[in-house]
Amino acid sequence: MKKLGDFLISPDGSTEIVMGNTAIVRGMIESGVRVVTSYPGSPTPEIAAAITAIPKDKNPLYFEFSTNEKVATEVAFGASINGHLSTVFFKSVGLNVAADTFVQLGHMEIIGGMVIILGDDPGANSSQNEQDNRHYARLAYVPMLEPSTPTESYTMFKKAAQLSIERCMPVILRMTTHVCHAKEKVTFSSWTPLPLDHSSRFNVDNGPYIPLTTKLVLPLKRRALEKLAQFAADADTSSLNTVINNNNPLYGIITMGAPFQSLQDVLEEAALKPDILKLGIIHPLPKQLVADFLRQHKEVKIVEELDDFIEQQVKALAYDMDISTKIIGKQDYEEWLNEYTPEKVYTILQKVWPHLLPNKKPPTPLLHWSPRPAQLCPGCGHRSAFHAIKQALDPNDITVADIGCHTLGIMEPYNMGQVLLCMGHSSGTAAGLSLFNNSRKVVAFLGDSTFFHAGLPGIINAVFNHHNFTLILLDNGTTAMTGHQSHPGVGYNVNGSTEKIPIRRVLDGIGITNIREIDAYAQGQLTEAVKAALTEKGFKVIIAKHPCMLKAMRERSAAGKPLPPSVEITTDCNQNYTCVSTFACPTFQRNEDGSIIVHKDLCIGDGSCKQTCPTKAILHKRPKKEDNS
Repeated sequence: MKKLGDFLISPDGSTEIVMGNTAIVRGMIESGVRVVTSYPGSPTPEIAAAITAIPKDKNPLYFEFSTNEKVATEVAFGASINGHLSTVFFKSVGLNVAADTFVQLGHMEIIGGMVIILGDDPGANSSQNEQDNRHYARLAYVPMLEPSTPTESYTMFKKAAQLSIERCMPVILRMTTHVCHAKEKVTFSSWTPLPLDHSSRFNVDNGPYIPLTTKLVLPLKRRALEKLAQFAADADTSSLNTVINNNNPLYGIITMGAPFQSLQDVLEEAALKPDILKLGIIHPLPKQLVADFLRQHKEVKIVEELDDFIEQQVKALAYDMDISTKIIGKQDYEEWLNEYTPEKVYTILQKVWPHLLPNKKPPTPLLHWSPRPAQLCPGCGHRSAFHAIKQALDPNDITVADIGCHTLGIMEPYNMGQVLLCMGHSSGTAAGLSLFNNSRKVVAFLGDSTFFHAGLPGIINAVFNHHNFTLILLDNGTTAMTGHQSHPGVGYNVNGSTEKIPIRRVLDGIGITNIREIDAYAQGQLTEAVKAALTEKGFKVIIAKHPCMLKAMRERSAAGKPLPPSVEITTDCNQNYTCVSTFACPTFQRNEDGSIIVHKDLCIGDGSCKQTCPTKAILHKRPKKEDNS
């Protein structure tokens, strides 16, 4: 079986079954990308996994997880204006963090080329919203390509890199969740490794790179518009856009990305297939191509996920060019929501042209799945912390959540977090909630990775403006939710060891004097610390620290070390159900007769549950005698 890292750098062409995220990495290598940066976030972490699977001594890519998406974009930009082709990738809402930098890129002469990979998330599978980042492309005058398969992800990345280098402008490759994770057989080209180029080609004469005063800003904007107009003109004849001719002068469909694949499934059973214009370049719109397609049909339906981004432009274009084709956009709010699966596309088309598709009965579920709500892992220090913190809070107190594994604290039975916006918002929001508020205590939560990502400005603001709330920093020593990536507080990065930046030292350094540091498993101490902090005026920080046990157990298992014995329920159990109802570790399950059992496949033997049982009925299993032989 071929190793991932080996075939990604193989000089020979090959055919492999890979997901879209993996195919992109081969595209990077063939295109000559030298610098790749990111901040972890679904649906794109597998790009990093593929890059780091390449042996270090053979990897042509410099890769780093930066502290946030803005910094990652700036590192990639810096590499590009120094003459090296670069790529930055992150999830959909990450672009909001990077936006201040991102919107400037279209104004700059990107001499080395730069491809921005956006992992958009229709359906909000792993994001706090399902924002449509195509609007950002228009806002920033940056072209955007959108593949619909892993093969297209590979070929479009290479095209995006080529166009970026040729035109010295950034190009966005918009991926969506299904395209990132879809798998298919992809045929890769051969590749000739080149010696790494360590030269610096930054030259101010390539600029200007200082966008200040109208004298400099307006020419930069004019140049960006001129580049985009040329890109649009070339888009009309680009092979990235495809017309599928089904000889149907009545009906046409304009679509792109994952919805195109769903449309293909739906039309397999169609009595009369509409013609299809599949856009690979979704910004700027290939106007002449779209106009020709409109003129060739009596009715055209726009099938696009999320907002009416293409619809608005097509309708404006038809108005400007006096085209009378009936253009059918979104019919109701449901067409603005969620992923365009084949079932959804079928429903959309049947509303518009009911006679084209056969009537379908609702599919009969083959299996009845039990509800499986998201929950913290067995042994998670956050569970222990939430259980302890809840003992200290009044039901009237206000709790502010943030982004990370600890966001799951908002769920039953912990109910820790009543408001959530985005990465790092908790301190700022808590500060606002504490103003003109003499009756309710305010407690904010923040994870360790988010502390470095976007949490610090809110904390510094709390110090600077003397705000009155308690911040509980849940430190598990990793970026757990996206796959255990490192952060500045752990002492290593993807390239090796680095100087550790302890959170406590940072807090001391910015002048916070009221800090408590407690192991999240020490529930009694943590409860008392929170109670004490809530009686004190001003800004207080409690660091509730415990390693991510999922990561710790994997590392222990990989090192060949035995795992701790699981716990068991003794006859002292009086069916109080604290372990199930308020501590809520999934290890504990309640039988129909009311007894409690320990699920042997879930218990990791951490023992954080033992202190929660009022009758001390949870104990570690004693090793059997034969185990000691």
